[in-house]
Formats: sequence, C-alpha cells, structure tokens
Amino acid sequence: MADAILELEHLRKTYGALVVTDDVSLAVAPGELHAVIGPNGAGKTTLIHQISGLAASASGRILFEGEDISRLPMHQRVRRGLARSFQITSILAGFSALENVALAVQARSGSSFRFFGDASTEPTLNGPAWEALGLVGLGSRALVPAGLLSHGEKRQLELAIALATQPKLLLLDEPLAGTGHDESLRVVEILRRLKGRYTIVLIEHDMEAVFSLADRVSVLVYGRLIA
Repeated sequence: MADAILELEHLRKTYGALVVTDDVSLAVAPGELHAVIGPNGAGKTTLIHQISGLAASASGRILFEGEDISRLPMHQRVRRGLARSFQITSILAGFSALENVALAVQARSGSSFRFFGDASTEPTLNGPAWEALGLVGLGSRALVPAGLLSHGEKRQLELAIALATQPKLLLLDEPLAGTGHDESLRVVEILRRLKGRYTIVLIEHDMEAVFSLADRVSVLVYGRLIA
C-alpha cells in the first residue's frame, strides 16, 4: 500500500520455542479503522506490543510514515505519533482524571514533572488535557479521582490519555473489555466520532462493535494472518 501510514513486514515474535506472531504483514491506510480479530492466544496483544515498542520483534520491520521504527524505544514511537491503550486499564488512581491526562500532555512535550502539586495551575498542560477529556465525554468528571470512576469511565480516560499525546495512529487493545452494555455503547460512539480523525488499529472481541466500526478486518490465528 503506497500511501500506508503503518506497514508491518514479516513480523515475528518468539519466546524460546514458542512462536507468538509469525510472518505478519499488513498495511494500514491514513484515517482507516483497521480491526485485528482472532481467538484468545492468537497473538493479537503481542502484535500491538511489537508495534508500540513494548516487545521487540525477533525479525521483520515496522514502518511508520515510511520510516523504519523497528528498533526505536516506546517513548520515541510516542513522540512520532503512535499511542496505545492497554487491555487492562493503566491509570493513576490517586490522581484526578485531569491530572492523569495532563501527565500525558507533559510526557509528550518532554518537559519536567513539576506540576505534581496542582495540575490546574499549569495552563499549558491543562488546556490540552481538558480538550482530550471533552473528546471522550469526561469533561464533567475531570476533577474526580481516577480511582472513583466507573470501569467504563476508566476506559474513556485511557482514550483521553492516548489522545493527549497528539497521536497520528491509535493502537487500542480491547477498549470494551469488562464494560457493561451501556458503557460499551458509549465507548463505541466515542470511537465512531474519532474514526477518520485518527488512524486506528483496534483489537476487540465484541464482533458487533468490530463490524459496526471497522473499514477492514484482519484475522489472526496461531500468530499468522489467515484473512
């Protein structure tokens, strides 16, 4: 794909004799929502780890906007515009929703962590953080400690944290995991609003959500793309 924003070329990941991803090649177009589906243990989360830099590939290449980022550490990939959310929520429970997002803004800018006392006194962090929270429907919950948010709201907060890094591509690992029916509908609606504005690679077991959102779907089984 000539205009692909992300290209995976023959990616492989092994842990000893265990092959987790095997010769995975795919391309993602700018603005596309590309879903990767498959059974548990298929290697989907490992593939996201490889793309984000959390796990090093045994072989193959990852091209992002035409640049080989295969050996770059995770923080440098974030600086280039790759952001991810995790299958298990990863937030700072004792900090407010606003402070969690402001931390991401600060990490993206590369500035020092001076604001820990009160994020609300840092307008350069606060403005983008409020904007990201507004995009995911958490503006009214900005000052609530993250640990007191519902599970669905925590998933929304994770999206806001990812958006605060100013991504060109979002890697979303089961954003609906553990959510109830109403929470799932809310997250799906948020993803629908983000679709087209951001390029998204989505791992999700909720097939109704996948087929209502995805432009293309890749099927991963035993570490290999089969369709």
